[in-house]
Amino acid sequence: MLPRWLHEQGANLIIAGGMGQRAQQLFAQNGVQVVVGVPVDTPENLVTAYLTGTLVSGVNLCDH
Repeated sequence: MLPRWLHEQGANLIIAGGMGQRAQQLFAQNGVQVVVGVPVDTPENLVTAYLTGTLVSGVNLCDH
């Protein structure tokens, strides 16, 4: 439900420290790209890093 709603609101990207595989699949099915394994930071800094191409993603912090 949330992936579809976010897509309907115009979201096309989710930045997260971790996310389960099923949730990632649901976002992908709704046209929302998922970036996981990002460091803890403010939303503003994460978005700026993404837009400037400097966002570093790593290991998915979710273990299920």
